[in-house]
Amino acid sequence: MTRQKLSFEDALKQLEKIAEQIEQGKIGLEESITQYEQGMTLVKHCQDILARAELRIQQLQQKEDGTLEARPMSLKEEEPGG
Repeated sequence: MTRQKLSFEDALKQLEKIAEQIEQGKIGLEESITQYEQGMTLVKHCQDILARAELRIQQLQQKEDGTLEARPMSLKEEEPGG
């Protein structure tokens, strides 16, 4: 499966597997570096997915004239008393 079609969850599983292999020390230095590079590529892929998701998750707010306006969701607006 190419990284473009790799889901966030699958990429995260691969990252966990890479981290486990490196942490266990059962692979050599060169393989560890290769795995690290693959992991960094997966991290970038996950960050891209999250950035796209953030853009899609918007909150519709009604303006005074009755029309709806898409605005980025703010966690601060949802906090009690904030």
